[in-house]
Amino acid sequence: AVARAAAEAAQGKQSDFGRRLELAAEQIGAARPTGANLQWAVRRMLGVARSAASPSEAVAELVEEAARIHDEDERANLSIGSLGAELLEAGSAVLTHCNAGALATGGYGTALGIVRAAWARGTITRVFATETRPVLQGARLTAWELLKEGIPTKLIADSAAGQLMHRGEVQAVVVGADRIAANGDVANKIGTYSLAVLARENGVSFYVAAPTSTLDMDLSSGEDIPIEERSPDEVTHVGTVRVAPEGVEGYNLAFDVTPARYVTAIITEAGVAYPPYRERLRRMVEGSGG
Repeated sequence: AVARAAAEAAQGKQSDFGRRLELAAEQIGAARPTGANLQWAVRRMLGVARSAASPSEAVAELVEEAARIHDEDERANLSIGSLGAELLEAGSAVLTHCNAGALATGGYGTALGIVRAAWARGTITRVFATETRPVLQGARLTAWELLKEGIPTKLIADSAAGQLMHRGEVQAVVVGADRIAANGDVANKIGTYSLAVLARENGVSFYVAAPTSTLDMDLSSGEDIPIEERSPDEVTHVGTVRVAPEGVEGYNLAFDVTPARYVTAIITEAGVAYPPYRERLRRMVEGSGG
């Protein structure tokens, strides 16, 4: 997006290039306030643009940098998948929430990268994918990806997860993350916190998979993570079909924060962190150059 914005800005007056690109980058970075990766990538791209000698050079270098970020993300996902797969016991059934697969990343996945790697090793037996209300990323995206991979999958209502854990049908929950605070608190798709609490109650491991670009060491805890609120129509409608009575008000928090005490481990391309998280996460960020 930043590279495209630079190409458009370069078509105008050269003296306006920097201002126009900075404005576009600010708008792009603000599109997902809860997510850390987008803002991280925008900052990195702006650093490249600011050091370029001319608008045309900036455009070329930004295209190269965007491709480099993409490639790095895919390699990071492969590492996350390999490290996470080692944590799952043979014969496990895994539950995942929202979409943290190839469609949401550089092409392999974080949480689903672990699932894919574990399936290739013969470790897991099946996946339970939550539908992920209100936008149904689990039903629309995750289930599709798992089918394409040939991984046995059952799509469940979000509210069924607790009963499955209670019956012993789930051995691990694996989710992605949009931002992780310095103390290990995790922001992810709404409903993740509930799953973590249910996992703790039922003795089920709860793993978070994310690249180091998701770690925000400037935030001491999850209390400081901004939570995006989306259109209430996503709650009162399924797609374009209204399912709630006219006049009822929807309240649509798109993300929630899971306290670190409910997280069994955080898996990044730089390694696996166990609680207490603060020092280990700091070393991961420093080691990645982030």
